[in-house]
Amino acid sequence: MTAIHRFVEQARRGELARLVARVGSGWVVLGDPQILPGYCLLYPDPVVADLNVLAGDMRRRFLEDMARVGDAVLAVTGAERLNYEMLGNVEPALHAHIIPRYAWEPPERRRQPVWLHDWSQARAFDVGIDGDLLVRLAARLR
Repeated sequence: MTAIHRFVEQARRGELARLVARVGSGWVVLGDPQILPGYCLLYPDPVVADLNVLAGDMRRRFLEDMARVGDAVLAVTGAERLNYEMLGNVEPALHAHIIPRYAWEPPERRRQPVWLHDWSQARAFDVGIDGDLLVRLAARLR
């Protein structure tokens, strides 16, 4: 069982505070920590090992949902662009990272993958701070 499995179970039970929305292929959540404002993840439901396990409509739906989340993040945050990543090296279960990138980021950081940033300095998800963003993203995805 991976963290992705646990997060999906929490989302199903309505116990995941950073839950944004249920979409056709799974669950959209805000990232913890918020390495950049609006950083989201898409978890498939049911959880599968990787994108190649999905076929036909299920694969198409996951990728379309990922792009829809990106559209919502762009609209709500005013980000300059998005990075999309599906890694699975640490948590070997399919999940997509939707990472907004901003014009206000220092130039040297803007050219780097977010994984090279100092995650220990990133702010933890906080419903008091991130609640409005969560609500606006959820409304955009409806």
